[in-house]
Amino acid sequence: MHQFMKSLFIAATGQNVGKTTVCLGLVAGLAQRGHNVGYLKPVGQEQVVTADGAHVDKDVGLFRAHFHLSDGEEQMSPVLFPKGFTRDYLDGKIKREKLVADIDRSFAALQKHHSLLVIEGTGHTGVGSIVDLNNAQVAKHLKAPVVLIASGGLGSSFDELELNRVQCEKYGVSVLGVILNRVLEDKRDMIVKYMTKALARWNLPLLGAIPYDAFLSTPSMADFEQLFDAKVIAGKEHKLRHFDQIRLVSTPADLPSHPTQLLIIPGNRDDLIMAVLHRYWALQLSHPDEQLELGMILTGKTAPVQGVVSELKKAPIPVLYTPVSSFVALKMLNTHTSKIRPEDLAKIQEAVRVVSSSVDFELLEQRLK
Repeated sequence: MHQFMKSLFIAATGQNVGKTTVCLGLVAGLAQRGHNVGYLKPVGQEQVVTADGAHVDKDVGLFRAHFHLSDGEEQMSPVLFPKGFTRDYLDGKIKREKLVADIDRSFAALQKHHSLLVIEGTGHTGVGSIVDLNNAQVAKHLKAPVVLIASGGLGSSFDELELNRVQCEKYGVSVLGVILNRVLEDKRDMIVKYMTKALARWNLPLLGAIPYDAFLSTPSMADFEQLFDAKVIAGKEHKLRHFDQIRLVSTPADLPSHPTQLLIIPGNRDDLIMAVLHRYWALQLSHPDEQLELGMILTGKTAPVQGVVSELKKAPIPVLYTPVSSFVALKMLNTHTSKIRPEDLAKIQEAVRVVSSSVDFELLEQRLK
């Protein structure tokens, strides 16, 4: 009987490819197939502070909470690259030996409690090279085979896969296969057919083609709190509402016309803000069965007056105020990539569903043997 490898390193071809989303589905799918799955983020960049005051990678809390993992958060996130880390390393204030020892301790401890570890990398395989600890180096050190995640295209995706595959080859890392993420439905058959042909030259299988899911890309007001470094001023209980359309409101003609719309309004335009509220209440009265789930971002140097804020608090609409202009706010929103948050259960469940149903777990297990 073949022995399963005890770890699996998930690397991507770049940032915002959907690595964490894929990892959620992989952990869930492998657990459903009887594996006792653990999670490790050996090197993290974006950190949060836990209730206990520990600094850990932001993804650790997500996996620990959703999969009810009892492992310590610091154990799951042994090394972080905070601001100034690179300069300190190059100045000799931080030693590679200590970083490696911290990763080794976490890896050994987690392997004692789990039959299989899903190890999530950071960005593409070369990230971390300046401190001699890139993803390929970490995977090689932990003797963990790699699955490469790429965007769901063909030519450009293959080119990016080649760069990352060569990096793995350089360090002698075994690549088990490729998973494509966000594959457009109308191109799915073509992409699967030709990517499979292209990967054959490397003797690698396509382990999955995950369809594009619009909901996973829709941001919530909780995302905007982080983006604008501001707190909602009304409708706090609706912070996790998602929006699939953004609209600038500068005249009464721009009032909401879509059921899940985010409105950007100057904070000093009491007339427009109150017009939106009147429109909302009128629609609720005339169409009580229709869900109108709005959100507002109020902009500009002048914050909304207290009387308007009091009226906003009466409606189930999350509202955030930021002192930037409407133009700057729209630009920030259009370039923002929303991440999956630990409290956003709807997104987590959708990620698990769409990924675990699109990956060939039987083939992955064969490759793990």
